[in-house]
Amino acid sequence: MNTASMGDSESEPRWLTEEEQRVWRSYLHATTLFEDHLDRQLQRDAGMPHIYYGLLVQLSQAPRRRRRMTELAIDAKITRSRLSHAIARLEKNGWVRREDCPSDRRGQNAVLTDEGFEVLKRAAPGHVEAVRQAMFDRLTSEQVRQLGEIMQLMAEGLQPQDTGADLPWLR
Repeated sequence: MNTASMGDSESEPRWLTEEEQRVWRSYLHATTLFEDHLDRQLQRDAGMPHIYYGLLVQLSQAPRRRRRMTELAIDAKITRSRLSHAIARLEKNGWVRREDCPSDRRGQNAVLTDEGFEVLKRAAPGHVEAVRQAMFDRLTSEQVRQLGEIMQLMAEGLQPQDTGADLPWLR
């Protein structure tokens, strides 16, 4: 929408310019198609959605292939409920197991099993190639650098450090 179609008022929203609308729509289209592309590739090649792959990657990179559930939720940028559901599915597949956290009786760790690590090793080459083809092969090195800076600025703005922030992993 633009301001001409909305009338005038003292509390007029800051409507997007035509260029901002174009960029916004391009961003939405690209991110939706990109996530779908990665989900389809991982479902086809490894029988899992992209979110599960990301959780397995995080666990594979953690010391002793285990992380606290709260840390996984923070890094995955998802709600605790969605994480719990995902971990339950990964447990059912035998790729992850939960164990009590020795330093906090209320906490739990997610642990990547040997089977889960093997699934991840088999899925990784195809996933990396899908990312490379869809993103990095289309950009110059300067565009990659700029995109990284832009995404970091956006993420920092959406993840305030104050305690009252409404972030997925706090829900």
